[in-house]
Amino acid sequence: MKNKIPANIDIPALRQALKSFSNLRVLVLGDLIIDHFIWGEVSRISPEAPVPVVNVTHDDLLLGGSANVLNNIYALGGKAVICGAIGRDDMGDRMLALLHDLSSDPGGVIRLSDRPTTVKTRIIARNQQVVRFDHEDNSPVNGPHLEKIKKFITAHIADFQAVVVSDYNKGMISPQLMDFLRLCLKDHPDIPLIIDPKPNLPQRFTGASIITPNHHEAEQLTGISIVDESSLKEAGQKLLAQLDLEAVLITRGEAGMGLVERHKPTITIPTVAREVFDVTGAGDTVIAALALGTAAGLPYAAAATLANFAAGIVVGKVGTATVSREELLEVMK
Repeated sequence: MKNKIPANIDIPALRQALKSFSNLRVLVLGDLIIDHFIWGEVSRISPEAPVPVVNVTHDDLLLGGSANVLNNIYALGGKAVICGAIGRDDMGDRMLALLHDLSSDPGGVIRLSDRPTTVKTRIIARNQQVVRFDHEDNSPVNGPHLEKIKKFITAHIADFQAVVVSDYNKGMISPQLMDFLRLCLKDHPDIPLIIDPKPNLPQRFTGASIITPNHHEAEQLTGISIVDESSLKEAGQKLLAQLDLEAVLITRGEAGMGLVERHKPTITIPTVAREVFDVTGAGDTVIAALALGTAAGLPYAAAATLANFAAGIVVGKVGTATVSREELLEVMK
């Protein structure tokens, strides 16, 4: 892995930053999701239709969506509080229980009677996803519900060293919420705003410190096909200008990552993944590590390198997974 580190990255500084994560608190805003995994084995094809029959062995209910970002922050040694919406249903109860298990303050979580808690159910057999089905209502969270979120942010924003927006396009990250968040952060210019965006309504993300689209999302945001370093730089520069950003980190799967900053050379960071089993939640791991690294005072290139190491670990696991601080320290030896 040593050959995969960009030039001028100080590995001892990364290790020192990791040790400081326990002193950092991150505010996460986004779409709260329960990831439901049903595990089993396939031994035959159904006589009723040409589909596999899965004999279920067990299932798991895990923090997903923006809640998986929060989970990754805790796994890396940091602390976080989440703002989002869940339903008044059994899965909403489960979400609160999972947050309680992390000792994460649920004060920013609102419960709605008119929509379900978002659940993504994946059936996995022999480490392969057979099918996924979703329960969701992605209508915008607004009115008095949005006001509750705003009130929580106003009361607590000064307690955090970074703000993460994790957009899963389920209705939480509205233009109104982002306008309010920008207004709040004007009074706290030292708090970086780090966003994992969806391509619709891109002007919502104007003025962020750094955004982390994958290459498909970056192509949709810019209309530029990213096929090499030149087109990567062109897409990144277009996003910097259009959205008034400090930096763009484009995740590119097997091609690693590309970091484009104002007035600096584009940096490509090759993947460190040894084997890819499952990319579920990898973007959540990236933004969690990036946010903590940035909050710890690392420059974007160093924080992105840290995030790349974390992503290389998590895609080697099956299901919605996290990366621990100890695992990161190990791969950076």
